[in-house]
Amino acid sequence: MNVRRRLIPAAAAASLGLGALTACSSDSAATGNTDKFDVVASFYPMAFLAEQIGGDHANVTSLTEPGQEPHDLEISTQQRAQLEEADAALYLKGLQPAVDKAFDQTGIETKIDAATLTHLEDHGTSGHSHEGEEGHSEEDEHGRDPHVWLDPVKYAEIAQGVGRAFEKADPDHAADYKKNTEALVTKLKGLDGDFENGLRNTKSKVFFTNHAAFGYLAERYGLTQEAISGVDPDSEPSGARVRELQQEAKADGVTTVFYETLVSDKTAKTLARDANLKTDVLDPVEGITDKSRGDDYFQVMEANLKALQTALGAK
Repeated sequence: MNVRRRLIPAAAAASLGLGALTACSSDSAATGNTDKFDVVASFYPMAFLAEQIGGDHANVTSLTEPGQEPHDLEISTQQRAQLEEADAALYLKGLQPAVDKAFDQTGIETKIDAATLTHLEDHGTSGHSHEGEEGHSEEDEHGRDPHVWLDPVKYAEIAQGVGRAFEKADPDHAADYKKNTEALVTKLKGLDGDFENGLRNTKSKVFFTNHAAFGYLAERYGLTQEAISGVDPDSEPSGARVRELQQEAKADGVTTVFYETLVSDKTAKTLARDANLKTDVLDPVEGITDKSRGDDYFQVMEANLKALQTALGAK
């Protein structure tokens, strides 16, 4: 194997909070007692790609634990030093500043920035705020929306780039990485088709969410995302904002305010109560927990599709 063996020992993995993922769930893989291609991923969507593409050859660990809000991740000096033991790092620059800084400072030979593998866009909503509310930006340094994994087409583009990087970094298993990448891209194309067909004919094209994470999904399938905020999820919307959304709900046939699994649902439920709307989950798939509507990316995205179809009145 051409990859230099630099596996994370058990103690390092524990201090990093690196939980083994489903494709690498054995104790030996989790503790690094193998000659596998060792990949450290920043959070779930990146780890899922590494799992699917790496298959049996990769030992994948995630810096963000299940249930942890990815944006809140902090990495210690000791953890940054331990990252030097990995063969590859996979992250999405602009989403987790602490990860960006840590990866920039490490000597990992193969650093894969997913933001360079597709085109990131400025959706103009991630950092907006309203009167009486606290602004909260999740854009990168160029004002671009990082939530590309919620668009299956862009996620597939990233997968292809990750596959090429794995092939180059571990050429002994390049054929398998290529095969796994092609299989993953095929599944993502199928998911794209499900969304396109499932959302083609709906009574409404507008959906409300408390987190401006769904700009790429909305753009891909001809929808309009109206975020209550990028605000602090524990704050309540102002009276003016509630009135604005009430008017829009009536005009556009909005029935539902979506919230998510990793942050408080207080804001969404406050708006729904005041505007006489329903609530439901629209998951940004930033992590899988026991509250998730599925065990992996594909299952949760299919659950998102069903939630959108119900809320938008799919015909």
